[in-house]
Amino acid sequence: MSEFVTVGPADDIDEGGVMAYEAEGRQVAVARADGALYAFSDICTHRNCTLSTGELDGTEIECECHGSVFDIATGVVVNGPATDPIETFDVREEDGNVQVNL
Repeated sequence: MSEFVTVGPADDIDEGGVMAYEAEGRQVAVARADGALYAFSDICTHRNCTLSTGELDGTEIECECHGSVFDIATGVVVNGPATDPIETFDVREEDGNVQVNL
């Protein structure tokens, strides 16, 4: 049975912003796009670079290392060189905190 884990305050993530967290030994990023929260692996599947430092455009994030683009809602690779999707997680805002289901 999986459970939601609190990763930080919801007001730390502005519209169009991304925050990186470590939760249960995993690198997780949470973004706010179009008023919704999205949680996804903070590690690019191409060369293990950090995605949270990349550029977010709507629900697409570009890895700053080699330019791979991922859809943070689905994890799908939009543009390579990455070929494997990133993992996505259920996320919610509860009592002013961001919670991720890992």
